[in-house]
Amino acid sequence: MGYVSSVWLGVLAFISIHGYGNIRLFEASSRVIQTPDQIYRTGYHFQPAKYWMNDPNGPMIYMGIYHFFYQYNPYDAQAGNIVWGHSTSTDLVNWTPQPPALLRSEPYDFKGCFSGSTTLLSGGKPAILYTGVDFSDNQVQNIAVPKNLADPYLTEWVKSPHNPLIAPNSVNKIDGQNFRDPTTAWLNPDGNWRMVVGNQQNGNGIGLLYRSKNFIDWIQAENPLHFMNNSGMWECPDFFPVSTISQNGLETSTMGPNVKHVFKASKASTDFYTIGTYNPNKDIFIPDNESLDIGLGFRYDYGKFYASKSFFDSATSRRILFGWVNESVNNLEINSIRGWAGLQGIPRRILLHKSGNQLLQSPIVEIEKLRMNPVIEETTVLMPGSVREITGVNATQADVEMSFSAKTLEKAEKWEANWTNPQQVCSIKGASVKGGLGPFGLLVLASKDMQEYTAIFFRIFKGDNNNFIVLMCSDQTRSSLHLPSSDYDQTTYGALLNVDPLQEKLSLRTLIDHSIVESFGGEGKACITARVYPTNLAVDGATHLYVFNNGSQSVDISKLTAWSMKTAQIN
Repeated sequence: MGYVSSVWLGVLAFISIHGYGNIRLFEASSRVIQTPDQIYRTGYHFQPAKYWMNDPNGPMIYMGIYHFFYQYNPYDAQAGNIVWGHSTSTDLVNWTPQPPALLRSEPYDFKGCFSGSTTLLSGGKPAILYTGVDFSDNQVQNIAVPKNLADPYLTEWVKSPHNPLIAPNSVNKIDGQNFRDPTTAWLNPDGNWRMVVGNQQNGNGIGLLYRSKNFIDWIQAENPLHFMNNSGMWECPDFFPVSTISQNGLETSTMGPNVKHVFKASKASTDFYTIGTYNPNKDIFIPDNESLDIGLGFRYDYGKFYASKSFFDSATSRRILFGWVNESVNNLEINSIRGWAGLQGIPRRILLHKSGNQLLQSPIVEIEKLRMNPVIEETTVLMPGSVREITGVNATQADVEMSFSAKTLEKAEKWEANWTNPQQVCSIKGASVKGGLGPFGLLVLASKDMQEYTAIFFRIFKGDNNNFIVLMCSDQTRSSLHLPSSDYDQTTYGALLNVDPLQEKLSLRTLIDHSIVESFGGEGKACITARVYPTNLAVDGATHLYVFNNGSQSVDISKLTAWSMKTAQIN
């Protein structure tokens, strides 16, 4: 690791002589473009003041300051001209814009500074690994480091004269169109660094593994860290350890007993993860359950949530996850008219469930500082066919926690054997379709006449083995009612929730923020995020919040608490 430090000094010396990597060509702006559609801008979700944003890149904490980098177009609200946007925070809630960390300035990234990660090297020195696209449209891997390590805001980054560090060529036979998004690196027990780059070969998803002694010279391992046949391109891979005995997060290089590893890949607009064992001697990751491998098993989110990136927060011993939440528009000109596009979901704390089979996700606790004016309802009964308004809450910007239970499950409908896709079941059995045990849940961003709303709800079914199956849905079919359906995606999302309703209450937490609805079911076992554009937002006081039960059996709400949410200071 001492050699890394000498390389670092060499890079900085080269840059001071030759003038590489000067990023002060662009100044961050906090000016918001004012258009009639600003009603859909959020109050406490991360987004730039204007223009396009997509993937989160390299979140980290340095000298007590949180840094968030993201894919950003500084000229337009469409994808293109991609640079690394940069904002800083002391609490992961309020964010200050900084100059972009990486601009398109060199032959190896002239067509874009695309996704990557940050790694803290010896002495806590940050380094960015990122994908550049060169003049030939080849995707290559590069490194950048801060110009001034004494600057806690890291406002200037410089690119290495050694770039590109890794490039497709006739020897490695890597497909230059499918070679991107290097992970945070980890230090193996042998003293060498490891990192993964997403790839596909002949339709097979691959996490190519690389080794380095000095973080500059990278050698491809003979075998990938992980791969899966016929799974398509693996974008934005992430690889990190989780504890089997503690709720604390683990630093990325942690190995040993009581540790499992998570491998995540983004594909087909979905982030899939699998849990397994990493063998540092053989440099291979083996899923615990092949039937839950990438594309087959668990997802971080069953709605709109993609290209996610996690980091270890050393200040609080947490593993924290960021994810991009795209607009739900089919007509991309709408983004240009509004002058902005893209959100980040609320940062999530992630940890391993006690079963060891899946992760739990929850909004970071810091977001609770925005809560105000709580409305609390103790145990109440929600009768069949009932709808009840939750008053006293700002329904456009709220945080709602509640839990449901039923005294008997006799009226649970039968789960059909051919129902293999929960999203399709939610589409067939939406909020307006009466059932036995459910649908029951929330109607958010609703109009007073109940013609427009987004429904988040549960249904309980009975399986063939006298077991019970819990379905969680987010129904957008009536979410953007008065807007042209051809211009907006109104997909209904669904997930199976691994909860036994005989033994456990069904918990639901929903964050509502103008045009985004994030829902966490079963203490975070399943998450569904939706983008919606209700027309009732245009009129003050016209947005409402309801609980409902469209089933034939009553359900109990053991406790409901709803808060209005203050507006965060974001960019």
